[in-house]
This record gives sequence, C-alpha cells and structure tokens, in this order.
Amino acid sequence: MSTVRFAGAQVNTTVGDLGGNVALILKSCHEAAASGAQLVAFPEMAITGYPVEDLALRPSFQAAAMAATQELAAQLGRDGLGNITVVVGSLATSAQGRPQNVAAVLRGGLVEHTYAKHQLPNYGVFDERRLFEPGNDPCVIDVAGVSVSIAICEDLWQVNSPPEVAAEAGADVLLVINASPFEQGKHHQRLQLCQTRADQTNATVIYVAAVGGQDELVFDGGSMVVRPGGSIAASSPRFVDHLMYCDLSDSGSAEQGAVAPELDELAEVYEALVVGLRDYVRKNGVRSVVLGLSGGIDSALVAAIACDALGSANIYGIAMPSKYSSSHSVEDAHDTAQRTGLSIRQVPIAGVFDAYQDLLHLEGLAEENLQARIRGTTLMAVSNAEGHLVLATGNKSELAVGYSTIYGDAVGGFAPIKDVPKTMVWALSRWRNEQAQLIGATAPIPPRSIDKEPSAELRPDQLDSDSLPDYEELDAVVAHYVEGGVSASELIAQGFDASLARRIIRLTDAAEYKRRQYPPGTKITRLAFGRDRRMPITNRWSEPGEVGE
Repeated sequence: MSTVRFAGAQVNTTVGDLGGNVALILKSCHEAAASGAQLVAFPEMAITGYPVEDLALRPSFQAAAMAATQELAAQLGRDGLGNITVVVGSLATSAQGRPQNVAAVLRGGLVEHTYAKHQLPNYGVFDERRLFEPGNDPCVIDVAGVSVSIAICEDLWQVNSPPEVAAEAGADVLLVINASPFEQGKHHQRLQLCQTRADQTNATVIYVAAVGGQDELVFDGGSMVVRPGGSIAASSPRFVDHLMYCDLSDSGSAEQGAVAPELDELAEVYEALVVGLRDYVRKNGVRSVVLGLSGGIDSALVAAIACDALGSANIYGIAMPSKYSSSHSVEDAHDTAQRTGLSIRQVPIAGVFDAYQDLLHLEGLAEENLQARIRGTTLMAVSNAEGHLVLATGNKSELAVGYSTIYGDAVGGFAPIKDVPKTMVWALSRWRNEQAQLIGATAPIPPRSIDKEPSAELRPDQLDSDSLPDYEELDAVVAHYVEGGVSASELIAQGFDASLARRIIRLTDAAEYKRRQYPPGTKITRLAFGRDRRMPITNRWSEPGEVGE
C-alpha cells in the first residue's frame, strides 16, 4: 500500500510583508519537499499576514497579494518543486471587485485554483464580513490518489459548508487552513471541533494553524491531524514555528506521527504574553523596552515577561520613588533587576513633585495623580531620548474600573498584561517562579512582590483595597459582566452582593474613556477591552438592576 506525505507548515508571518512571507513559505516548501512531502499546506492568509483589516480594501494591496501568490507559484516551478502541491492562504479579488480570503492551490508553477472562504466571522470591532466577500464553490483536489477537500478556518464550523459537503461526499481528507487567535481554553475547543468533523465526514482532518503575534492578537499554532474516531495522528507544539508531517494511505487513513505535549492553562497564557510582546516589538522594528519598576507585582511580572521575550540586555527599568514610597518597594524594584539581569536606574521624583506643588498647590486625588503623571513623563522622556518602547504595566482588573491615571501609569506603546486579571497576575507570577526553580534557575519575581498587599503608594499607607473591592470579587464580577454579558440583576440573583455588583458595573461603564486611551496589549480572554469590547463613552444606558431601589 502506497503512502502520501502531507506537511503542515505552522509559520509566523507579518502583515504586509509580502516578500518576506513568500520567502518564509518557500523555505518551508524546500524543507518539506526534502522530507518527501507531496502536499504542503500553510495557514490562512499566510502570504499577506493576518488580519489585514482595512488593508484588504486597498486595490494596490489586493493586486500585490495576487501578484505575490503567482510569483510564489512560479518560483516553486523554477526551484524544481512544481511537482508538489502547495495550499496557501492569500488575498484575491472577486468578480464584483471585493476582496476575498482564499486558499490558493499551487502546482506546476501556476496558481491552479483558488477557493474563497465560505463562512466569514465577526471579530467584534474588526468586522471581517464588512471587508470580505464569501465564496460558495467547493474545492476538491487530488494528491497522489488522495482526495482532499479544502476549507478555511470558520468553514469548519459549518456542517453544510461546501468543504463539509465535499468531505461527506467521499473526500478522504478535510484540509483546514486556519488563523484562529489565541484565547484561554480555545485549543481544546478546536480539537473537539476537529474530532466532531472527522466523525461526521468520515475523513481525516488536517488542521494547519498560524503562529505568532500581530498587534493585540496572538496565534498559538497547535496544528493537528485527527482521525475519524477522534484520535490524534500528529500535532505541532504551540507558539513556535513547526513543520508537522503526516503519512496517509491512498484511502486517506493517517499513520501515527509525532504528537506535541499539552500545555496547562498558566503555561499557555504565559507563552501567549511572551510571544505577543516579542512580535509586537520586533515586527515594529524596536530593539529595547523601558518600564517603571515600582517593586509591585504587576511591574515585576511585566519585567519577567519582557526578559523572556527580548532578553534582559534589552530591558531597562526605572525606579521612581516619591516621598510616599516605602523602602521595601525600592528594594524590591532593585531585586527584580538583580534576579532578571535587566538594567535599572533610580530617578527620585520628590523634587519634581515639590516644584509642581509650588506652582499648583494640588490636594487630594489631583495631588496623588500628579505623582503618576511625573512618572509617565519620565518614562516617555527616556523613551524619546534613548529609543526604548515604554511598557505600561496595568492589568485588566484596574482597566475595568478605571484604577489608572491618564498620562501617568497609562502611558506607553504596549501593555503586556492589559487583558490579565489581577488574580491571574499572582498565579502567573507564582507559576513563573516555580518553573525557574524546577530547572535550578533564579526565580525572576521577588517573593515579597507576590506576597505583599498591592499599593499605588500615592499617599501615606495607601492600599489598593482602600479604593477597590477584594480582587477575587472584582475579577469575578468583571468576568461575568464584561465577558459573560451578565446584568446586575442577574449577578445579584447568582448570589453576588448587590451593592458590590452595582458599584463595579458603574465603575466599569464610567471608565470607557480611559480605556480608549490605553496602549494596545495582548489578548488572552474571550473579550478584551479595546479589541473586542467598545462601549459608547457618552452613554446613559443602565443595565437592569444596576440602579438600586
């Protein structure tokens, strides 16, 4: 019995870098061909990078994408690879002049066929249905006697989509090229979906995924081959470039290949944060970053992520103590630097604060926020002078209720933990230290930063708990209200304290104007502020139960 070797190329492309993406694809094709592959599949829109958002509406970009696809096919022919079949995601234009998200089949030095995505999703603020025109015709190709039906991402969701119909009609393989952004727990949902479709169609499902960061999104890979019955024949490790191989009989039955180990919840979130920061910095041509080191848990975790993403030699921390800063906060900031190897300098702000006060005579909250704004100005000045990208260190819990200062701790070019609730900040910090200890390395995060009560230290003896509810309660309400869409009355019915639920919802609704001015940051949850959830700033709507009797 003869076998056919399929290769799934899990690659990290860059939006708009058509030449660089084509070179990356060619390299993978050569490697796969050298290993005997007869079909090489690449992720959704690999030639253009993904998501292209409104670039898709530019005729010049559409033409360039189609030209790059044709040039890739021609170069494969010139390189002696015209005998292999390459399936790659790209951008095309429909007969009506609208952009289409397509899978291009390249063979014999030519673009043999293009299949346009059937089902177009709605990514919240980024509405792909507005940009793209869907296709309807199925695409079934023959690869050395194996019948392959091609699908693109959300086509897999639709039981009656053309690829599904073709697979049910007798195709041996359902090939899905995909660029599905990371969310907590989503990998297991994809696996279950592939298992369901493999059973429904009685076909082997080959799922090829994108990897890497693009603005606020992270693509986690996890390509896989799933047999009817649900067993995994092969899979790729997540968050890294990888060529996955699978040998199939001429009837489409998959032989057992290499299966990557699973990641637990904290491991996958931490990897997503590292990849998201690394690719945002590198793909934007930045070499180094700077952040304020307060000695607290948020800045310590961001420092650890930054060092893992970019190397400690490229990380610059600034401790900016005021007259209200405790001695242990300054010590913990320097301890973070020593543990991670990043560079640190100390810039006391008491003198600058006094100079402002001599002019303005501020009191109360305005006086507290002045310190945060001096720190923000200091970070931006260093960034401007030395070329570092400023990292904001706020978390999702603070963003939700507006516990941040515009032009203060909210300044920066990227916010790595913007979508991470405070309770998960602690969990990730403990996890990262445990991983270091398992290999005999220095734990990067000072234990005291994890254990002490959080404080902005903007007035004497200040604690976060003076202004905010307990973080466990806060995160639970935010998760239900923001991600679950649950109203105040429903939260109260579920057992949440009525005054607490109403207070958190009011704070969340009132803080929208602050979130609009916050830097972009890596998305890890189903609904991230800015990327997925935008509410009107001017807004008199109240959720049912939000106003007490």
